[in-house]
Amino acid sequence: MTEALAPFDRHRGLLFSVAYQMLGSVADAEDVVQDTWLRWSAVDRGEVADARAYLVRIATHLALDRLGSARARRESYVGPWLPEPLLTGTDPVTTAPAPADPVAAAEVGEQVSLALLVVLETLSPAERALFVLREVFGLPTAEVATTLGRSESAVRQMAHRAREHVQARRPRFDTDRRAQFEVTERFFAACAGGDVGELLAVLAPDVVLVSDGGGKVTAALRPITGADKVARFALGVAAQGLELADVRIGVAEVNGGPGIVAWAGGDPLLAMSLVVADGRIEQVLLVRNPDKLAGLRGTS
Repeated sequence: MTEALAPFDRHRGLLFSVAYQMLGSVADAEDVVQDTWLRWSAVDRGEVADARAYLVRIATHLALDRLGSARARRESYVGPWLPEPLLTGTDPVTTAPAPADPVAAAEVGEQVSLALLVVLETLSPAERALFVLREVFGLPTAEVATTLGRSESAVRQMAHRAREHVQARRPRFDTDRRAQFEVTERFFAACAGGDVGELLAVLAPDVVLVSDGGGKVTAALRPITGADKVARFALGVAAQGLELADVRIGVAEVNGGPGIVAWAGGDPLLAMSLVVADGRIEQVLLVRNPDKLAGLRGTS
């Protein structure tokens, strides 16, 4: 068993990341990792030439199996559906590092941003798997073709289509992380202080806010567009949060980018991911569904 555990543990973070970026769900990704272990532990490893490739292949197939049923469930979802957020930096209150578990081991940076995961939802399951394996993790075409059971020429053609599809839909963003977080700090301070003027200064005129409550908590059932409307909504959310006892709110790294997280007592309250371009906020993705906040629990 120890012999089997060593290569699995070495690639556990990669397996979680592949599954998470294909499914947009922390719980489903963790289930995929567990099921991958069960299959790996039963394999004759003497016949496995490349443990990493073999494990990725198992995880990809398991994620593809889940993707169809997950999309079917989303058809009856209340309001907009957003992926589950991951806290990838430090606890904004204690500054403790994110926990060393599969969640925290997810690849960070723009490639795991909530905004990108939303775009990946518009791909077919096979295209999404290919994009994650080829474009995000840089796996060789031959390895991706073997994993998906397709020819290399078919994979190249599908990769081209998926790349163009994503590039046409992914939002612009500032590459300067310091600038991103400075704008986020201004947004957070304006919300906490009820400063409408400052909020309007950091919001792009055509900013879009999408909130996911899943029918469990209050959230807008449609995207909110325009700086005035988004500012009023954000101030309302901030006011509700500040009224709660033992609330903790702060700027944090969410999915590798700027965000705001909050806890009430020991329970995660919300996660907000921001897309900053040209020094202003272009997109706000707000997750309030309590069933989707497992990626914050390690820091409470």
